[in-house]
Amino acid sequence: MSSADPTVVLVHGAFANSFSFAPLQAELALRGVRSLAVDLPGHGFQATFPAAYQAPQDLAALASARGGIKGVTLADNVAHLVSVLTRAKENGPVIVVAHSRGGITLTATANARPDLIDAMVYVSAWAPVELDAVAYNAEPEMASFDASALIGAAAANPADVGVLRCNFRTASPEVLAGLKHAFMADGTDDEFRAFLNTFQPDENLDAGGPDDRAQAATWGTVPRTFVRLSEDVSLPPAMQDRLIREGDALTPDNPYAVHTLESSHLGWLVHPAPAADLLAKVAAG
Repeated sequence: MSSADPTVVLVHGAFANSFSFAPLQAELALRGVRSLAVDLPGHGFQATFPAAYQAPQDLAALASARGGIKGVTLADNVAHLVSVLTRAKENGPVIVVAHSRGGITLTATANARPDLIDAMVYVSAWAPVELDAVAYNAEPEMASFDASALIGAAAANPADVGVLRCNFRTASPEVLAGLKHAFMADGTDDEFRAFLNTFQPDENLDAGGPDDRAQAATWGTVPRTFVRLSEDVSLPPAMQDRLIREGDALTPDNPYAVHTLESSHLGWLVHPAPAADLLAKVAAG
C-alpha cells in the first residue's frame, strides 16, 4: 500500500459511532483497502451514557439527565470531518462513505471543502437538495415508514434535555420488534440486539438548514456514488431514488453512479462482504 492508494473515510449515522464499521473495515483490510471510521463530536467514547440508562433503569432520571452532545451542531460535525480529511489527504486520495444521517454531514462538508474529497459514497444516506433534511420526512416517499417504534423508544423530551434521546435498552417487546422491523428485518434477533447495543442514547438536534443542501458549484463537482439498500424500511427506496434524482438534476453532467445492495438499513454492516466488494471497486477507480 502506497501514498497513492486512497483512504476510505467512513461516517456514521444517528445514534451510531465508529464501532458500527468494525466488520466492514475488517473486510476492506482483507481486500487491501485502507480505511478509517470517524466518530463525530459527542459520539463513540465521547458519548454520554447516563447512570439512569444502566440496569435497573431509572426512566424518570433518564428523562432529565444531562447529555454531553447538547449544543453540538452540524457545523461542529463538519469542522471535525474537515480536520480528519485534511490529515487523510496528506497520504493520498480520499473517498468519503456516509450512511444514513451521516450523509447530511458529508453533504455540508462537500459544500465547504470539495477539494478534500476525491469521491463520495452515500449508502442509503441523506443528501438533501430541494428541501432541508428533516423536511423530507413529511414527503410522500416516507409514507411507508412507521415511526411509532422510535417514538416508543423516546426517553426524554428534546425541549427539556436539548438532545434526541432514545432508550435502546428497553425491554418492551413491542418497541424492540418495531425497531427491528425498521432497521434490521433481515437479521436475526441476536444480530439486531448486538447492533442495538452499539448505539448510544443521545443524538444532536441540528440536522442542518437551507445552506446545508447540496450546492452545484462545490458538492456537485465531486464524483459521487449512491448505494441503494433495497430492503431499507427507515429510508425507503422511493426516498433514496428521489434523492438520486434531485442530485442528478442539480448537476446532470456529474450524475450519481448507482448500485443496489439487498439489505436493510443496518444489515449491510452486519454482513459487510458485498459492501466491501463494492467499495473496493470504487477505491480502485
